[in-house]
Amino acid sequence: MKHITTAAFTVAVLTLAFALAWAGAGSANHSHDDLYAAVEPGDSTKSVRVVQITMGEADGKMFFTPSKVDVKLGEQINFALRNAGELDHEFVPASTADNQKHAEAMMKHPNMEHDDPNAKKLAPKKADEIIWKFSKAGEFEFACLIPGHRESGMVGTVTVK
Repeated sequence: MKHITTAAFTVAVLTLAFALAWAGAGSANHSHDDLYAAVEPGDSTKSVRVVQITMGEADGKMFFTPSKVDVKLGEQINFALRNAGELDHEFVPASTADNQKHAEAMMKHPNMEHDDPNAKKLAPKKADEIIWKFSKAGEFEFACLIPGHRESGMVGTVTVK
């Protein structure tokens, strides 16, 4: 009986420790306040400009094409995402500082899943989309935060004028 109680207690403590560590990393590093002050969910029933973003890898580099997008203040953009590569890739919008913090958390927790409707992870040869309306001028970033991908070139910018 004592062994069962000790084993159950150990499992409970380890489960709680893992949950707290995971929740701490996720909540602290999923803040996109700068971005969300500047964008809002788009309305697909209104005028939308489509921007195709292709993700992939070649010659030891990983990329977004295009890696720079210019947007007019108040404009809605449908980011039509396509993973043309052989690996999973992500499209994660945020400020550069937030994405760098998030990338560090991803290095520590490489299997972390995003709970964010504006971040998309795509398997090879898959497609998805995100519609944003830009309501604040500035420069914002999109990146792939899968460990090693950002460092291999998977980062882009959206400039809102």
